Amino acid sequence: MHPARACRPARVRDNGPVSVKSRIVIVGGGPGGYEAALVASQLGADVTVVEENGPGGAAVLTDVVPSKTLIATAEVLATVGSSGELGIHGLGRVRADLGEVNRRVKDLAQAQSRDITRRLETEGVRIVEGRGVLEGPSRVRVGDQVIEADTLLISTGAAPRELPDARPDGERVLNWTQLYDLEELPEKLVVVGSGVTGAEFASAYHALGAQVALVSSRDRVLPGEDADAAEVLEDVFRRGGMEVLSRSRAQSVKRTDAGVVVTLADGRTVEGSHCLMAVGAVPNTSGLGLEEAGVTVSASGHIGVDRVSRTSARGVYAAGDCTGVFPLASVAAMQGRKAMWHALGDAVSPLELRLVSSNVFTSPEIATVGVTQAQVDAGLEAVSVKLPLATNARAKMQGIHDGFVKLFASPSGRVLGGTVVAPRASELIHPITLAVSARLTVDEVASVFTVYPSISGSVAEAARQLHIG
Repeated sequence: MHPARACRPARVRDNGPVSVKSRIVIVGGGPGGYEAALVASQLGADVTVVEENGPGGAAVLTDVVPSKTLIATAEVLATVGSSGELGIHGLGRVRADLGEVNRRVKDLAQAQSRDITRRLETEGVRIVEGRGVLEGPSRVRVGDQVIEADTLLISTGAAPRELPDARPDGERVLNWTQLYDLEELPEKLVVVGSGVTGAEFASAYHALGAQVALVSSRDRVLPGEDADAAEVLEDVFRRGGMEVLSRSRAQSVKRTDAGVVVTLADGRTVEGSHCLMAVGAVPNTSGLGLEEAGVTVSASGHIGVDRVSRTSARGVYAAGDCTGVFPLASVAAMQGRKAMWHALGDAVSPLELRLVSSNVFTSPEIATVGVTQAQVDAGLEAVSVKLPLATNARAKMQGIHDGFVKLFASPSGRVLGGTVVAPRASELIHPITLAVSARLTVDEVASVFTVYPSISGSVAEAARQLHIG
């Protein structure tokens, strides 16, 4: 833990006739915290951010930024590996130097944290290094320092969940924050957990050249995602040589002389050189003094919030993974902004989860927004169409065989949501998100020009096929 210290005095911008500056204290400097700080500073408040590990928090230092940087390298290798189909040969000896890759990953994460620090300081935000603990709803203690507040925001994030018989040791048994210390590519990586984190790292390490075994306790990988999308991804994994063990719950992980052995609940074992534990996350809310401050916390440790991020305690807000709303950096940032807009009397609308777009950074990527197939299967009235990318001209040119665009619409033709499975699906979901947000009809989406040839053309074609006569 860093000693508590104020990095620099606050500089408060004059944004209008504010007679008394509101004192905002934000515990946690991740996306929810630093975005909230920027909004509060813009609105003329006196802002202090308390952060234990560095501005950006886990999202920047050990989670989103590092993992997506690693995945970006894996994407390049995957592209090179499939270039033979395009008539490009002689690239077979290309390999990744994992030590060099991981050094770049960590350097980029630190650089992003420094950029956030400079932005906060430029906007007059005071940064205090250390662990903040609430002493009631208007006081935060950081070491020997006590900071008074008119409004508090808790944005402390979450940490990797650990199983009693599979605790990471940082060498052979790893959580996702410890992968970036590896100097050499694992000979065989056993990934326990087939949710988003497990699937992303399994995909990335497989592309980097490691043997991968993915242990899933459920019927399929990505049980929380579109079933059609998960089926495509699992098929890609298996065809590429990945070992996927479905309905296989890990019971324990032990080190051996040669690596690790994962014992499954049915007695089977899986051996590997390393094991990644990706079995979910737990909120960082223990020992923060939340209950004493009147903040309601669920049995899972998550802070209860409403749609403008208010907790049960007056003047106390919360944002990000510690709330359990949606474990996405974009949602954390929006929760933080809405909290400050509400607390400081600015215009604010409640958080709408139907407008949240998300992406799984596997190969191919899986992006979703709005209504899902599961909701439709459960009885939601909607029509849908699914177009395979194999029929898209641009996809054929690029050698893309797997993936699809799926669009959902109301019986009257309003776009309700969609799923895209494709390379760069994270970019392709945006027009669907705009359509859902603006309540566009399928005819309005279909009438907009698209580039030919383009993958996005499949979005317009799906809309055309949903035309309500």
